[in-house]
Amino acid sequence: MLSKSIYADTTEGLSEARIRQELETALSDVRASLKKVLILPPDYTRFHSNAGLITRLLYEMLHEGCQVDIMPALGTHVPVSKAEWEHMFAGIPYEKMIVHSWRDDVTKIGVVPGEFVNEVSEGLVNDPIDVEVNKRLLDPSYDLILSVGQVVPHEVVGMANRNKNIFVGCGGSSMINSSHMLGAFYGLERVMGKDHTPVRRVFDYAEEHFLMQIPLCYILTVTDAPGGKIRTHGLFIGRERKYFEDAVALAQQKNLNLVDKTFKKVVVLLDETEFKSTWLGNKSVYRTRMAISDGGELIVLAPGVNKFGEDPSIDKLIRKYGYCGREKVLSLVKEHEDLKANLSAAAHLIHGSGDGRFSITYCTRHLSKEEVEGVCYGYIPYDEAVKRYDPAKLKDGWNTLADGEEIYYISNPALGLWADRKKF
Repeated sequence: MLSKSIYADTTEGLSEARIRQELETALSDVRASLKKVLILPPDYTRFHSNAGLITRLLYEMLHEGCQVDIMPALGTHVPVSKAEWEHMFAGIPYEKMIVHSWRDDVTKIGVVPGEFVNEVSEGLVNDPIDVEVNKRLLDPSYDLILSVGQVVPHEVVGMANRNKNIFVGCGGSSMINSSHMLGAFYGLERVMGKDHTPVRRVFDYAEEHFLMQIPLCYILTVTDAPGGKIRTHGLFIGRERKYFEDAVALAQQKNLNLVDKTFKKVVVLLDETEFKSTWLGNKSVYRTRMAISDGGELIVLAPGVNKFGEDPSIDKLIRKYGYCGREKVLSLVKEHEDLKANLSAAAHLIHGSGDGRFSITYCTRHLSKEEVEGVCYGYIPYDEAVKRYDPAKLKDGWNTLADGEEIYYISNPALGLWADRKKF
């Protein structure tokens, strides 16, 4: 396969025709020989990655000449619904979807040594990490495995995608738990928006030592979506790390928002079709916390949020322990076996807390006041909140309300990172 970095030459981004052309060029040398292909796109929670379009184009190019299997890289998320599939992967039969089960469908392929984990975490973590992937990735009947997804700031690995799509999106509980806790111990504010973080180095080690034998190729995007319109600014095709590094550099230009004035109050809207849980919706916390003033407030407009965890057992843990702060969570992990056995949930509780530095208020339709306050958040009914913070009247960035209050509004926190320029 051809490996290359493609950049948009206009602010409107790469057109569908240009993306198709580049994919056809990339596949030209191998297309005739392909008999069975596996595509690993993200799920609906990454709709704005434009991976849905790319997956559809790949399917159109390949399905008549070979078997094309599609397995969304779910991680711990719920499977893609039929309505979500038809919106994101229009034209591909829903029956083509293979559901990844992070608890049952994985095979252990190796171990990242504790000595290496200790080195990359600067002594904070020294436990070995089991490497598990969906067994389908090891099926020798696949001629090509295409991992498709967006490079964007991320709270655990620093910049999302590449082998995160494999070891978390298509991984098992051990790697998911261990990597999330490694990121939490190291500190999300030290990693977000950066390459070569401890978790990324663990993923790179795992790929180099245990997965180089599979026919894997990455197709990476860098996008934004002003006003909801997706713009693909870059397309990066190839397994070599260079193409990921090119994507990281572009994402740092397009998705990193460094501010000179921190936010006393920030209001974030969560698209109700995309964000159904605080597990996903807390991107509003992760991506803004580095720009919120001490004593500040985060207001989360969450009309679609109806649960805390994507996974029922994790939802139960969030309800039980709540977003109670880093030090409290770390002590709870030592005291409670259920939390110790689900370290990704513990990491999520750390990441989703304001840690006493700023407050977090969720504005929901489907969760009650008692449920929201039970996990250590403030609560305002959604319909009451939007009377003051009406998304239809707010623009991204600074807004002054009728009574003179100044707020910072973000319509989609998943597509960026906001940080104090002095601290980043």
